[in-house]
Amino acid sequence: MTLFRDELTPQMRDYDRFDDPGQRNYQPYVMYFHQTNFTSPVINTDRSGFRLSRGPDGESASASSTVPKGPVRVLSGGSTALGVGATSDAHTLTSLLWSRYAPSHPWLNFAGRCYNSTQEALIFTLYRHQLPEIDEVVIFSGLNDLTVGRLPEWQQGDHGAFFFCGEYFEQMDELRERNRKSSKIFGRRAERARTIVTHDDVRRDIPKVIENAAELTLRQLDVWRRMAGPQTRISYVLQPMALWMRDVNAPEEQRLFDEIDRISKLGTWKELYGDISTKEAARAYADALRVGCEKQGARFFDLNPVVAETAKADDWLFVDRAHYTDRGHDLVARVLAEQLGLS
Repeated sequence: MTLFRDELTPQMRDYDRFDDPGQRNYQPYVMYFHQTNFTSPVINTDRSGFRLSRGPDGESASASSTVPKGPVRVLSGGSTALGVGATSDAHTLTSLLWSRYAPSHPWLNFAGRCYNSTQEALIFTLYRHQLPEIDEVVIFSGLNDLTVGRLPEWQQGDHGAFFFCGEYFEQMDELRERNRKSSKIFGRRAERARTIVTHDDVRRDIPKVIENAAELTLRQLDVWRRMAGPQTRISYVLQPMALWMRDVNAPEEQRLFDEIDRISKLGTWKELYGDISTKEAARAYADALRVGCEKQGARFFDLNPVVAETAKADDWLFVDRAHYTDRGHDLVARVLAEQLGLS
């Protein structure tokens, strides 16, 4: 049976191929990144896995291919900033900013699919040496940190949980077992660490989840400030998400959301993430981030109410609850440039 997803958003098949776990690009320090030199009509990456940005004359740029002479601008974040949902590289936020809404300097896409704030900062740290002078850094993020913030305490550690961390704990546990001099410790067999999370394990204290997610995000914001340089302006933007924005979805969105819930093997969005998807949770998160950004001298913008006010009721903005259509990317890029005062 043909899915609405294939009918309405055929570009998502290329993103599925791009995100194939069997081709995952495992990296030191950040754990994983995108496939390198990935090519398709929809998404293309360079030799390190960065997605290409397209400029006003069709030129391309990325951190590990063609790096324009400075100054440049950097967009960081998770899969939404990466541009998942766009029908081509030219329709991502970085490309639209560079080619249309803020073209005075080239934009480089530093986003990582399934990255939390720590990984966002680390990938920039690892490749900062390849960049010229940086005029602006925009961190377009938020949802991933709340999502992994709900993972149980035993996966949080000192630096917060991350996507696929169960696989990491499982492999490290097996390595530990192989290196034990004896299978017995003080006369008994050591218990294996827990690596699998169930729905019952997630943290339910949402105010605490929000507090922790904001604290970790702001800790990494300080790293961004130090790495980017004293002349670089830094802005944190809380990404627009469907349920944080409006109560009624466009018809195409509702069909896609219902289908995703129906075929999901893990459960519906409401069952999995409903407690962090309310407007109240978004406002509380935004308030915590705003206070922290002000203390560090960084600008903060919550685009959810602004985009919601700008969009028409029947505007089809989302391919799923987190990622945008081409129309969604265009609207968000325009609003982003306006709010940040970029040209």
